[in-house]
Amino acid sequence: MKERNLRRVNLEGADLLFARLVGAFLDGANLKGAELIRADLLWTRLRGVDFEGADLRKANFKETKLKGAKNLTIDQLSKVKTLYYAELDEELEVPLREKYPALFENPDKEE
Repeated sequence: MKERNLRRVNLEGADLLFARLVGAFLDGANLKGAELIRADLLWTRLRGVDFEGADLRKANFKETKLKGAKNLTIDQLSKVKTLYYAELDEELEVPLREKYPALFENPDKEE
């Protein structure tokens, strides 16, 4: 797989609806106010990314590394498609697991 190095990229206010960022390295990127609705961030590294005001509705954060992300809220994360096997800071993960346990289940599991 080709490396997608987008470290420290400035995507403030960007329209990233349905963006496919699978496996990208976005460490330190600026995603303030970005629209990531239904974006696919599978296996993406997001350490130090600034998510202030970003719209994360239905975004796929399966197996994503979010530890150390900045300005990321429980409210934002409660609206994503999945956090299955995502790495989160404890202060976000614990309340999310308590209030929204379905976010941590495999979204691809067959019923």
